[in-house]
Amino acid sequence: MVLDLMLIALAITLDPLPLMGFALVVSSARGVWKGLAFILAWLACFVAVIAAVLLLTGGEPLPPRSPPGVAGLVAKLAIGIGLVFYGLHRRRLMRRADGAPAGAVAPPGPATPEERADEVAKGLDESSVWAAAGLAVLVQPWGMVAAGATTVLEANASQPSTFAALFGFCLLATASLLAAELYLVFAPEMAQARLLRLRGWLKGHAQQAIVVICLVLGLYLTGKSLYQLSG
Repeated sequence: MVLDLMLIALAITLDPLPLMGFALVVSSARGVWKGLAFILAWLACFVAVIAAVLLLTGGEPLPPRSPPGVAGLVAKLAIGIGLVFYGLHRRRLMRRADGAPAGAVAPPGPATPEERADEVAKGLDESSVWAAAGLAVLVQPWGMVAAGATTVLEANASQPSTFAALFGFCLLATASLLAAELYLVFAPEMAQARLLRLRGWLKGHAQQAIVVICLVLGLYLTGKSLYQLSG
């Protein structure tokens, strides 16, 4: 369980979309407070999901071969396959864009998650910290959070090590945002400029990062779930 949680948390913290949204949030008026609201809402999502799973299981790990245990593995398998297909879909979009003739105008299509987050984040300059908290919920990688929830089904709440693992999951999944917020607190002007530059770089490489993260995590979850189901 611990290894799976840490891998999922690492994938979440490396996801470029939340950091791109966070960079726009903290570059607006009252950026430090909006950044804090963003992080608190981000963490609240993890805590709510973990608490819901522990309440559902009563803090006891599901027996591996029981119907609920098998259902949990099937859910994790479905999430893994979904991440693989999503990664392949984003790769196909990326290759289509790279293969388009120079100067060609792409036909309008559904907005990507990055574009939707940008639209919300750009309107935060005069809005409240509550809007920043709402953006954190919007850019949450819910597929990966769901993968974490299926892993928490294996948690044994009677062991202190379980809570240490869950705390480590939340901390690692928030590490990139916490680092950016601390940088902003101690060097606000420099941090804002560098975060915006980082956002510009991420915008040009977000597709590649999302493809790699989704494929690697999806294949890992799919392979492990199939192994456990066949065991």
